[in-house]
Amino acid sequence: MKKLVLIAIAFTLSYAVNAQIKTPAPSPFSKVEQKVGLTDITIEYSRPGVKGREIFGELEPYGKVWRAGANARTKITFSDDVTIAGQPVKAGTYAIFVTPNETSWDVFFYTEYKGSGTPRDWDDTKVAAKATVQVNLLPFNVETFLIDINNIKSSGASLDIIWEKTYVTIPFTVPTDETVMAAIDKTMSGPGFGDYYGAASYYFDEGKDINKAKEWIDKAMSMTETPRFWQLRQQSLIYAAAGDKKGAIELAKKSLAGAEEAGNDAYVKMNNESIAEWMQ
Repeated sequence: MKKLVLIAIAFTLSYAVNAQIKTPAPSPFSKVEQKVGLTDITIEYSRPGVKGREIFGELEPYGKVWRAGANARTKITFSDDVTIAGQPVKAGTYAIFVTPNETSWDVFFYTEYKGSGTPRDWDDTKVAAKATVQVNLLPFNVETFLIDINNIKSSGASLDIIWEKTYVTIPFTVPTDETVMAAIDKTMSGPGFGDYYGAASYYFDEGKDINKAKEWIDKAMSMTETPRFWQLRQQSLIYAAAGDKKGAIELAKKSLAGAEEAGNDAYVKMNNESIAEWMQ
């Protein structure tokens, strides 16, 4: 029995030692993170090597869809909507597939990004965008497959794919100008409903200047045609805290009507209790 235990321990130790051995991946993983304008872009892919082989037209045949890398599918993630080859692409993650040809490539941004290799059944409805780009031949050999983002401007950049002696570039644009202009317009036009409402609520919750809170909540409510019952409830509480019981009751009754219509029993109860309290 003792001998069997010793053998088991020896086997376990041997396995533990072997389990610690790590070897490099033939196609190492790489992650590219780049901000273009205000848009965050991330690329995750594996990088195979040439290793003395002829790549395009041989290892990767012309006219056949390729996963643009090795191992898991190459993925690109956009934090904002972008435009590729004149086609709008929603924010999100996509697989990159390419069909290499001698003088041009078709580059696909595919919504089904999970998995490895090319899809068993290609589905054109899952192609978010397709770009046909020219092949540029390099005067030198690039051993390790490379994807990068270059030619960066505030309005866009290019997705560059380089391997062996082949280089292709896919321009894209990002909505920097639209985002900045919307922010400028909002700021220049002054605070909006949410700004006034949030400020008033904070002053009320933190026991700050209640008259200023009342001024701001009135300003917020004047900016919406159909205030919701919970917003009216907040306004009534601020009025009551500011000493305007009559105004608070009127607002609470409006909130009560809205809560009853919405079937919100909690707000119905709170408003009824507040009205009874403020009428004393």
